[in-house]
Amino acid sequence: MQEQRISNEVALRIALASRLFPEMSLVDFIEALQSNLGDVIDEVALSKITVTQLKTALGQTYDLDGEEEGEDADAADIAALKQAVRILWGETGEVDKLPLIEPYQDGEWPGSVRVAVASNNREQLDGHFGSCLRYLIYQLSEQEMRLIDIRSALEADLSDDKNAFRVGLIRDCHIVYVVAVGGPAAAKVVQAGIYPIKKEEGGLARTRLSELQQAIVTSPPPWLAKILGVAAGDRVKNYKALV
Repeated sequence: MQEQRISNEVALRIALASRLFPEMSLVDFIEALQSNLGDVIDEVALSKITVTQLKTALGQTYDLDGEEEGEDADAADIAALKQAVRILWGETGEVDKLPLIEPYQDGEWPGSVRVAVASNNREQLDGHFGSCLRYLIYQLSEQEMRLIDIRSALEADLSDDKNAFRVGLIRDCHIVYVVAVGGPAAAKVVQAGIYPIKKEEGGLARTRLSELQQAIVTSPPPWLAKILGVAAGDRVKNYKALV
């Protein structure tokens, strides 16, 4: 399969559409699309796909009737196909619209930290490290918080080492927030010098980051004080509780 860089918007559409067919891997879903659209998959190509075309493409690897018109296919499959086509066209719904990126220049906030948030929807912390659709990237100082980038993780599923690919996406970050992370993945994160924080309950990304921001101001734990550049001998002063 030819490698292709795709936009965040196209990655989002494909990832959301593929979830309607859980018995297919993401790689198989992309290959099915390529069998119909060719190697180049962009917004223009996705906007032209039809239910019949998608059904025929998926029928080669997924349990769908291969008849072109689809009259013998299960009603649930037809409904899934119709929804998938709408998603591929760009009708992803309000919940999946991405937030706006705010301008930031490297070095603009001395002493600030960069934080990645594993996310599937809007500005939510609701993703597992190894399966989230994207990482929201925030720059955080004592007084300011900006969403400075959104990085699609779709191509991680096409990589030989998915965890290493994901670590590479956030290598410039000091901290990553997740709702869950496996042991091997956590080890790679830590080895890259990134501190993982697990919040199983998830929530609004900015709410979770405001808690971190408060810790920066009042009582940073030693690991956070180290990131902030506090001298080793001063890292336990005023420390009260873990984030």
